This record gives sequence, C-alpha cells and structure tokens, in this order.
Amino acid sequence: MLKKPADGPAEGPAVHTRRPRYPGRNPRRFEEKYKELDPDRYAADVQKILDSGKTPAGSHRPIMVAEVLACLRPQPGEVAVDCTLGGGGHARALLEALQPGGRLIGLDVDPLELPRTEARLRAAGFGAETFAARPGNFAGLPQVLAAEGRSHADMILADLGVSSMQIDNPARGFSYKTAGPLDMRMNPAHGEPAWRLLARSSEEALAALLADNADEPHAALIAALLKEHEITTTHAFERIVRTGLVRALPALDKSEVKMSVRRTFQALRIAVNGEFSALDALLRALPSCLAPAGRVAILTFHSGEDRRVKKSFQAGQRAGIYAAVAADVIRASKEETFANRRAAPAKLRWAVRA
Repeated sequence: MLKKPADGPAEGPAVHTRRPRYPGRNPRRFEEKYKELDPDRYAADVQKILDSGKTPAGSHRPIMVAEVLACLRPQPGEVAVDCTLGGGGHARALLEALQPGGRLIGLDVDPLELPRTEARLRAAGFGAETFAARPGNFAGLPQVLAAEGRSHADMILADLGVSSMQIDNPARGFSYKTAGPLDMRMNPAHGEPAWRLLARSSEEALAALLADNADEPHAALIAALLKEHEITTTHAFERIVRTGLVRALPALDKSEVKMSVRRTFQALRIAVNGEFSALDALLRALPSCLAPAGRVAILTFHSGEDRRVKKSFQAGQRAGIYAAVAADVIRASKEETFANRRAAPAKLRWAVRA
C-alpha cells in the first residue's frame, strides 16, 4: 500500500525511462543524432566524426581561422565587428587576440542561432564589456556601430557562407539532401519562404533570377520546369529539376545536372534572403565603418559573391579609399579541406583602409 506523505499526494515507485537507442553508427534523421547535437556530453563520438573529415550535425567549423587572423591582425584593445557571428568560431579567435581591453560586436540575422552562440561565448568568459551580440543584417552595420556609440571599427569580418546549423536542420529547408519544407529563410520570422517565392514568380522572372544569381546556363528550361508544378518541399524541388533536365537534355553529364540543381537551389536562397543586395550595402558602407588603417576580410563561397567583393575592393583602391587589397584570393589549405569538406569552395579577400 502506498503511504501518503504528510505534505503531499501519494507517491509511487520511480518509473525508469530508458535512454533512446542511438540508431546505428550514422543515424539518418537529424533529430536522432543526439550525440552529435550534444558534443559536450559525447565528446569522443564527435571527435571520431571530426577525424573522418565530416562536420557533426548541428555544429559549425570556422573556416580559415589562421588566415583570417593574419589578414585582420587583431591587437589588444582594438574593436572588431563579426558581421556573421554564426557558431562563433571566428569571433572567439578574435576575442582572444583582442584581450586585454578589446571588444567584439557580433551580428547575426538568424534569431535561432544567435542566442545559442552568445551563450557559448559568455560561458567561455567573454562578458558584456568584451562582447556584444546584436540581431540584424550586416547591411545595417553603420546603424549598429552608431547604437554602440562608435563611428568605426578597427577590423570587420564577414563570412558569407550558410552555417552548418542551418544546412543540417531539415526544418530550415537549406538542403535537399534530407526532406524538409522549401523555406530557406535566414530569419524564419521575416520574409517569404522559397516555396511562396516560386509560386508568385513568373517563368520569365525565375529565369532571370537563376541567370543573375547563379549564372545558370539552363535558366529558361529550369524556370519552365519549376512553374509546371506546385513545389513545397526540398526533395520535390531537387527531383523536378534533376529529372526534368535529364529528360529534356539527355546529353548532359550527371555532374552537369548535379551542378545545375545546386546552382538553382543556391539562386533561390540568395533571392529569398536578399543576399546580394545586403552584400552590396555592406561593401558601400565599409569605408565609413573602418578606422584609418582598419582591416576588412570577407569569406565568399560562390562566384557571384566573390565578383562583387573583388570589384569593390579594386575600385576602392583606385579611388584611394583602400591602401592595399588582396591581389589574389586565399584558399583553404589541402589539410583543412580534407578535414572539413565545406571549406573547399571558400575564397578569402582582404583590404586595408587608407
């Protein structure tokens, strides 16, 4: 018989809850990868994934950290801005180099990842006097600096890649490797998802979007394929573009079809998030946001981004705004590319304010 405590209801025996079974060495579903999603608790398991050259689900590995630091040359007491805070890898390296007395302002448009990264950096010992996390797009960098009581910073970093946390989570719709809603919004609370953009855009507008955002050679054909169907999921998107290209252009190599699917997906993401317009705004604002002799470094991941950064830096040097700019792009080392395959397409450029 159960005994009733004097100050509460009857209590029964504790119910044992069995830990969920880890489904194999490499679970397929993102939600099942609880070891990868909890690296502090399963450090050994996560290290095995890292050693194999893969990125654990839901985590982000900063790219070319040493090269970024070499370009920005952070010194104690200086002020830095990380325009794309992401997982905080670059920010942490900068914060360590800026001490004592330095400060970093981190921006990120993703309201889901920003508080998690802020919590990690706070736990690493970077308090409010050293590090500030601010929600928002880097297109508004001048306003962010003004709100901080500053007119400029000593160094500015922008990593334009989509973070692994966004890519890996199928609910965000940034990858067609797993089924999910065709969303792609960096900030899920604002703007329209990709499926809605597809639905409201004309065939001609979609063709122009694919050509402008990704230099897609089969833009007109793919736009027609997309308008033939009502597409709301990532898997449907990939299947329709892939099978449509194979049917219409049987001479296309499999690798060419794969690249067209990838470029189309990328072009749609750029449009959903207004990535090119935001980058153009940042490039225009950089000279007024950099202190004299201030440094800027930008990591790009496709030709449309790199072309904009290269031309802006070169034009700034001709106008006497920048004292020096990168003559060539900096690439990730072979060792880093092997250890982190997502580093392969990255290009790093830098400039120094006159």
